[in-house]
Amino acid sequence: MADVTRHREAVVKRILDGKGKASQPQRRAAFDNAGVAEPARALIDKVVNHASKITDEDVAAVKQTLSEDEIFELVVCAAIGQATRQLDAALAVLDQATEELA
Repeated sequence: MADVTRHREAVVKRILDGKGKASQPQRRAAFDNAGVAEPARALIDKVVNHASKITDEDVAAVKQTLSEDEIFELVVCAAIGQATRQLDAALAVLDQATEELA
């Protein structure tokens, strides 16, 4: 489990703090799904809550103000942020269940 945690932390650190076209505050906002500026807010919220419903029009709306590289980075940050929250929640439930069984 230590290796998994270490690798997960490395991925998160890289997407949030590494070099990129999107600014670090933009990437952090997308990762947290909080404080994302328009027009990217709607797209990032969709990535987090309804990824299967993203359309070409959603992406085109963001292309008016952000480059494709920036959009890609923000989408990746949003997806990894949501996956991290879901994994953390699942691990917390498992920990609680394990404690209750002990």
